[in-house]
Amino acid sequence: MLSLMRLGVVPFGTALLAVVSNEEPEFNAVDLPTVNPDMAALRRTVALYRPHLEELLAERYDVELLAIYTYPAQVVFCRDRFGGLSDLAGRRIRTSSVGQSEMFAALGATPVVIPFGETLAAVRSGVVDCAVTGTLSANAIGLHEITTYMHSMAITWGLSVFGANRAAWAALPDWARTLIREEVGTLERQIWDAVELETVEGFACNAGLPSCAGARRGQATIVPLSAADQERRIRLLTETVLPGWVRRCGEPCVEAWNTRLAPAVGVAARLD
Repeated sequence: MLSLMRLGVVPFGTALLAVVSNEEPEFNAVDLPTVNPDMAALRRTVALYRPHLEELLAERYDVELLAIYTYPAQVVFCRDRFGGLSDLAGRRIRTSSVGQSEMFAALGATPVVIPFGETLAAVRSGVVDCAVTGTLSANAIGLHEITTYMHSMAITWGLSVFGANRAAWAALPDWARTLIREEVGTLERQIWDAVELETVEGFACNAGLPSCAGARRGQATIVPLSAADQERRIRLLTETVLPGWVRRCGEPCVEAWNTRLAPAVGVAARLD
Protein backbone atom coordinates (compact mmCIF):
# COMPACT_ATOMS: atom_id res chain seq x y z
CA MET A 1 0.00 0.00 0.00
CA LEU A 2 2.80 2.47 0.80
CA SER A 3 4.31 1.89 -2.63
CA LEU A 4 0.96 2.65 -4.25
CA MET A 5 0.66 5.80 -2.16
CA ARG A 6 4.17 6.86 -3.14
CA LEU A 7 3.21 6.55 -6.81
CA GLY A 8 0.00 8.49 -6.23
CA VAL A 9 -2.14 5.59 -7.44
CA VAL A 10 -3.80 5.66 -4.00
CA PRO A 11 -3.82 9.25 -2.65
CA PHE A 12 -4.99 8.23 0.84
CA GLY A 13 -4.49 4.85 2.48
CA THR A 14 -3.63 2.74 5.51
CA ALA A 15 -0.79 0.30 6.09
CA LEU A 16 -0.29 -2.29 8.83
CA LEU A 17 3.21 -1.80 10.24
CA ALA A 18 3.75 -5.53 10.76
CA VAL A 19 3.23 -6.03 7.01
CA VAL A 20 5.34 -3.03 6.04
CA SER A 21 8.14 -4.37 8.26
CA ASN A 22 8.68 -7.29 5.88
CA GLU A 23 10.50 -4.75 3.69
CA GLU A 24 11.05 -1.95 6.22
CA PRO A 25 11.77 -3.47 9.68
CA GLU A 26 12.46 -0.01 11.13
CA PHE A 27 8.77 0.91 10.87
CA ASN A 28 7.72 -1.75 13.37
CA ALA A 29 10.09 -0.94 16.24
CA VAL A 30 7.20 0.35 18.28
CA ASP A 31 5.18 -2.90 18.06
CA LEU A 32 7.82 -5.58 18.51
CA PRO A 33 6.82 -8.50 20.76
CA THR A 34 7.15 -7.80 24.53
CA VAL A 35 7.77 -4.04 24.07
CA ASN A 36 4.27 -2.96 25.13
CA PRO A 37 2.73 -5.28 27.73
CA ASP A 38 -0.24 -2.96 28.26
CA MET A 39 -2.03 0.00 26.72
CA ALA A 40 -0.19 2.58 28.84
CA ALA A 41 3.14 1.34 27.51
CA LEU A 42 1.84 1.34 23.93
CA ARG A 43 0.58 4.91 24.15
CA ARG A 44 3.94 6.03 25.53
CA THR A 45 6.13 4.31 22.93
CA VAL A 46 3.95 5.39 20.01
CA ALA A 47 4.15 9.01 21.18
CA LEU A 48 7.95 8.74 21.38
CA TYR A 49 8.38 7.06 17.98
CA ARG A 50 5.77 9.01 16.04
CA PRO A 51 8.12 11.81 14.87
CA HIS A 52 10.48 9.17 13.46
CA LEU A 53 7.64 7.42 11.64
CA GLU A 54 6.68 10.77 10.12
CA GLU A 55 10.24 11.19 8.85
CA LEU A 56 10.46 7.64 7.47
CA LEU A 57 7.15 7.90 5.63
CA ALA A 58 8.04 11.28 4.14
CA GLU A 59 11.61 10.41 3.11
CA ARG A 60 11.09 6.87 1.81
CA TYR A 61 7.52 6.90 0.53
CA ASP A 62 6.61 10.57 0.07
CA VAL A 63 3.67 10.01 2.43
CA GLU A 64 2.24 12.51 4.91
CA LEU A 65 1.39 10.79 8.20
CA LEU A 66 -2.11 11.70 9.35
CA ALA A 67 -2.88 9.12 12.04
CA ILE A 68 -1.66 6.03 13.86
CA TYR A 69 -4.19 3.54 15.16
CA THR A 70 -4.10 0.10 16.70
CA TYR A 71 -6.04 -3.11 17.20
CA PRO A 72 -6.78 -4.67 20.62
CA ALA A 73 -4.02 -6.49 22.50
CA GLN A 74 -2.86 -9.81 21.10
CA VAL A 75 -2.40 -12.30 23.93
CA VAL A 76 -1.76 -16.00 24.45
CA PHE A 77 -4.72 -18.39 24.70
CA CYS A 78 -4.18 -22.06 25.64
CA ARG A 79 -6.38 -25.12 25.87
CA ASP A 80 -4.61 -26.37 28.99
CA ARG A 81 -3.57 -24.70 32.22
CA PHE A 82 -0.48 -22.54 32.43
CA GLY A 83 0.70 -20.23 35.20
CA GLY A 84 3.12 -18.01 33.34
CA LEU A 85 5.42 -17.62 30.37
CA SER A 86 7.81 -20.36 31.53
CA ASP A 87 4.97 -22.91 31.36
CA LEU A 88 4.68 -22.42 27.60
CA ALA A 89 7.86 -24.43 26.94
CA GLY A 90 7.16 -27.52 24.88
CA ARG A 91 3.82 -26.27 23.53
CA ARG A 92 2.95 -25.58 19.90
CA ILE A 93 1.77 -22.00 19.59
CA ARG A 94 0.05 -20.22 16.72
CA THR A 95 1.93 -17.05 15.78
CA SER A 96 1.51 -14.47 13.04
CA SER A 97 4.96 -12.91 12.57
CA VAL A 98 8.69 -13.59 12.61
CA GLY A 99 9.11 -11.60 15.82
CA GLN A 100 6.43 -13.56 17.65
CA SER A 101 7.93 -16.83 16.43
CA GLU A 102 11.41 -15.88 17.64
CA MET A 103 10.03 -14.94 21.04
CA PHE A 104 8.19 -18.23 21.61
CA ALA A 105 11.10 -20.28 20.31
CA ALA A 106 13.24 -18.59 22.96
CA LEU A 107 10.70 -19.75 25.57
CA GLY A 108 11.18 -23.33 24.41
CA ALA A 109 7.86 -23.48 22.57
CA THR A 110 7.30 -24.43 18.92
CA PRO A 111 5.89 -21.50 16.93
CA VAL A 112 3.58 -22.29 14.02
CA VAL A 113 2.62 -19.43 11.67
CA ILE A 114 -1.08 -19.87 10.89
CA PRO A 115 -3.46 -17.39 9.19
CA PHE A 116 -6.04 -15.85 11.50
CA GLY A 117 -8.94 -17.54 9.72
CA GLU A 118 -7.48 -20.99 10.45
CA THR A 119 -6.69 -20.36 14.11
CA LEU A 120 -9.82 -21.85 15.65
CA ALA A 121 -9.56 -25.04 13.60
CA ALA A 122 -5.87 -25.40 14.44
CA VAL A 123 -6.53 -25.17 18.19
CA ARG A 124 -9.61 -27.37 18.06
CA SER A 125 -7.85 -30.13 16.11
CA GLY A 126 -4.74 -30.05 18.26
CA VAL A 127 -2.43 -28.77 15.53
CA VAL A 128 -1.43 -26.16 18.14
CA ASP A 129 -1.90 -26.05 21.90
CA CYS A 130 -2.09 -22.28 22.16
CA ALA A 131 -2.65 -19.26 19.95
CA VAL A 132 -1.73 -15.59 19.94
CA THR A 133 -4.55 -13.34 18.78
CA GLY A 134 -6.65 -10.35 19.81
CA THR A 135 -8.68 -10.51 23.00
CA LEU A 136 -11.96 -9.64 21.30
CA SER A 137 -11.28 -11.22 17.90
CA ALA A 138 -10.60 -14.51 19.71
CA ASN A 139 -14.09 -14.27 21.14
CA ALA A 140 -15.58 -13.45 17.75
CA ILE A 141 -14.21 -16.64 16.18
CA GLY A 142 -15.18 -18.83 19.15
CA LEU A 143 -11.77 -19.37 20.69
CA HIS A 144 -13.28 -18.74 24.12
CA GLU A 145 -15.20 -22.02 23.75
CA ILE A 146 -12.12 -24.24 23.49
CA THR A 147 -9.40 -22.43 25.48
CA THR A 148 -9.27 -22.33 29.27
CA TYR A 149 -6.38 -19.97 30.06
CA MET A 150 -5.21 -16.64 28.64
CA HIS A 151 -2.30 -14.45 29.64
CA SER A 152 -2.90 -10.82 30.59
CA MET A 153 0.27 -9.56 28.91
CA ALA A 154 0.01 -8.16 25.40
CA ILE A 155 2.50 -9.80 23.04
CA THR A 156 1.88 -7.29 20.22
CA TRP A 157 -1.00 -5.04 19.15
CA GLY A 158 -1.27 -4.39 15.41
CA LEU A 159 -0.36 -0.79 14.72
CA SER A 160 -1.34 0.83 11.44
CA VAL A 161 -0.70 4.21 9.85
CA PHE A 162 -3.05 6.37 7.82
CA GLY A 163 -1.49 8.81 5.42
CA ALA A 164 -1.65 10.69 2.15
CA ASN A 165 0.52 11.01 -0.93
CA ARG A 166 2.31 14.30 -0.26
CA ALA A 167 1.68 15.73 -3.72
CA ALA A 168 -2.04 14.96 -3.43
CA TRP A 169 -2.01 16.39 0.09
CA ALA A 170 -0.28 19.60 -0.99
CA ALA A 171 -2.79 20.03 -3.83
CA LEU A 172 -5.65 20.38 -1.36
CA PRO A 173 -6.67 23.86 -0.22
CA ASP A 174 -5.53 24.96 3.24
CA TRP A 175 -9.02 24.75 4.69
CA ALA A 176 -9.40 21.15 3.52
CA ARG A 177 -6.05 20.05 5.02
CA THR A 178 -6.92 21.76 8.30
CA LEU A 179 -10.35 20.13 8.43
CA ILE A 180 -8.98 16.68 7.58
CA ARG A 181 -6.28 16.90 10.24
CA GLU A 182 -8.79 17.96 12.88
CA GLU A 183 -11.34 15.27 12.01
CA VAL A 184 -8.78 12.50 11.57
CA GLY A 185 -7.18 13.51 14.87
CA THR A 186 -10.55 13.16 16.59
CA LEU A 187 -11.12 9.80 14.93
CA GLU A 188 -7.65 8.62 15.98
CA ARG A 189 -8.34 9.42 19.65
CA GLN A 190 -11.71 7.67 19.45
CA ILE A 191 -10.11 4.55 17.94
CA TRP A 192 -7.51 4.38 20.70
CA ASP A 193 -10.13 4.79 23.42
CA ALA A 194 -12.31 2.14 21.76
CA VAL A 195 -9.40 -0.30 21.47
CA GLU A 196 -8.60 0.11 25.14
CA LEU A 197 -12.22 -0.72 25.99
CA GLU A 198 -12.32 -3.63 23.54
CA THR A 199 -9.15 -5.13 25.03
CA VAL A 200 -10.73 -5.06 28.48
CA GLU A 201 -14.04 -6.33 27.10
CA GLY A 202 -12.26 -9.24 25.44
CA PHE A 203 -10.69 -10.32 28.71
CA ALA A 204 -13.95 -9.92 30.60
CA CYS A 205 -16.04 -11.89 28.13
CA ASN A 206 -13.55 -14.68 27.54
CA ALA A 207 -13.38 -15.13 31.32
CA GLY A 208 -17.15 -14.88 31.75
CA LEU A 209 -16.93 -11.91 34.11
CA PRO A 210 -20.07 -9.93 35.07
CA SER A 211 -18.62 -6.85 33.35
CA CYS A 212 -18.89 -8.57 29.95
CA ALA A 213 -21.45 -6.63 27.96
CA GLY A 214 -21.19 -7.11 24.23
CA ALA A 215 -19.65 -10.49 23.45
CA ARG A 216 -20.15 -14.15 24.31
CA ARG A 217 -19.03 -15.38 27.69
CA GLY A 218 -16.38 -18.06 28.14
CA GLN A 219 -14.87 -19.60 31.24
CA ALA A 220 -11.16 -18.92 30.75
CA THR A 221 -8.82 -18.09 33.61
CA ILE A 222 -6.81 -14.89 33.22
CA VAL A 223 -3.15 -15.47 34.05
CA PRO A 224 -1.73 -12.28 35.59
CA LEU A 225 1.62 -10.78 34.67
CA SER A 226 3.75 -11.95 37.59
CA ALA A 227 7.10 -10.58 38.71
CA ALA A 228 8.74 -13.63 37.14
CA ASP A 229 6.92 -12.96 33.85
CA GLN A 230 7.97 -9.32 33.91
CA GLU A 231 11.59 -10.36 34.40
CA ARG A 232 11.30 -12.91 31.58
CA ARG A 233 9.71 -10.29 29.33
CA ILE A 234 12.71 -8.01 29.72
CA ARG A 235 15.10 -10.90 29.08
CA LEU A 236 13.20 -11.87 25.94
CA LEU A 237 13.31 -8.30 24.68
CA THR A 238 17.01 -7.94 25.49
CA GLU A 239 18.28 -11.35 24.37
CA THR A 240 15.91 -12.35 21.56
CA VAL A 241 13.46 -9.79 20.22
CA LEU A 242 15.76 -6.80 19.80
CA PRO A 243 18.77 -8.79 18.50
CA GLY A 244 16.54 -10.53 15.94
CA TRP A 245 15.08 -7.22 14.81
CA VAL A 246 18.54 -5.63 14.55
CA ARG A 247 19.77 -8.51 12.38
CA ARG A 248 16.90 -7.85 9.98
CA CYS A 249 17.24 -4.08 10.12
CA GLY A 250 20.84 -3.04 10.73
CA GLU A 251 22.57 0.00 12.18
CA PRO A 252 19.86 2.60 11.39
CA CYS A 253 17.45 0.67 13.59
CA VAL A 254 19.91 0.60 16.47
CA GLU A 255 20.20 4.37 16.31
CA ALA A 256 16.44 4.85 15.98
CA TRP A 257 15.71 2.57 18.95
CA ASN A 258 18.41 3.92 21.25
CA THR A 259 17.59 7.55 20.50
CA ARG A 260 13.83 7.36 20.82
CA LEU A 261 12.75 4.28 22.75
CA ALA A 262 15.59 2.90 24.87
CA PRO A 263 15.36 5.57 27.61
CA ALA A 264 11.67 4.81 28.21
CA VAL A 265 11.78 1.03 27.69
CA GLY A 266 14.99 0.58 29.65
CA VAL A 267 16.64 -1.72 27.11
CA ALA A 268 19.26 -0.68 24.55
CA ALA A 269 19.74 -2.21 21.11
CA ARG A 270 23.19 -3.35 19.97
CA LEU A 271 24.80 -4.56 16.80
CA ASP A 272 26.17 -8.13 17.03
